[in-house]
Amino acid sequence: MGAAKPGAFRYDYARPALTVDAVLVSREDCPHVLLIRRKSDPFAGTWALPGGFVDEGEKLATAARRELEEETGLKVEDLEQLYAAGDPGRDPRGWTISVVFLARVDKKKLKPKAGDDAAEVGWHPLDELPALAFDHAAILARARARLTDRAE
Repeated sequence: MGAAKPGAFRYDYARPALTVDAVLVSREDCPHVLLIRRKSDPFAGTWALPGGFVDEGEKLATAARRELEEETGLKVEDLEQLYAAGDPGRDPRGWTISVVFLARVDKKKLKPKAGDDAAEVGWHPLDELPALAFDHAAILARARARLTDRAE
C-alpha cells in the first residue's frame, strides 16, 4: 500500500489553531510574573503572557521557547507543561487551543527586552495583576494553584 498524497484526507471535525503560552514566575517571597504589552490586535495595548502560534511540525516546548525569546529576548530551557486551555471564545480570532508552560526563574539574572509582538515587557506581582488579554487571568490562577500545591 503506497503513501497517501498530501491533501488526500478530509476531516469531518473542526480543527483548532494551536498556540503556546509561557508563564515565567520569579523565585521570591512575593512572586512576579513576566508579561508583555501586546502591540497588535486582538487586545492591542493590553498585558498578556508571552506566546503565540505553533509552527507546522514544531514541538510544543520548542514553540514556547521560541515565542518567549522572540517576545522577551529570554532563553529559558526549563519549561514544564502546565495544562491546555481551550474553552470556546478564549480568542476572538477563532477556536484556539493553547498549551501552557510554566518556569520558575531568578528575575535578577534575567534582562527581558520587548520584541516581535511585544510593545513592552515587565514583571508584575502575581497577586496584583493588571487587566489581561484572552483568558490569561484564568491561566495565571491555574499557575498560582500549581505553585501553592508545591509549597505545601
